[in-house]
Amino acid sequence: MGRTIRVRLEDLPPLTEADREELRRLAEIPDEDIDTSDIPEWTEEDFAQAVWHPGYGKQQVTVRLDRDVLHFFKQGGRGYQTRMNAVLRAYMEAAKKASA
Repeated sequence: MGRTIRVRLEDLPPLTEADREELRRLAEIPDEDIDTSDIPEWTEEDFAQAVWHPGYGKQQVTVRLDRDVLHFFKQGGRGYQTRMNAVLRAYMEAAKKASA
């Protein structure tokens, strides 16, 4: 399974006029004229193998960290909280596997 990469709209480069024109053109195409033949239909087996991730989402908390730890993550630039979350998630997953 691939890694999920989250991108915020404000982090994307601005649209050019050519981009805007292409989007306008695509928006005008009626749904029934869009060729979806290259997208396979979901089968019962596909649904049976699907994974639901309830409870995913963010919750704001206050946490006290050592200054050097916070500095280390902030040195990577924007997204330091996401990187910290990824490290905590990796630790959590490893701990779950070890206790199983």
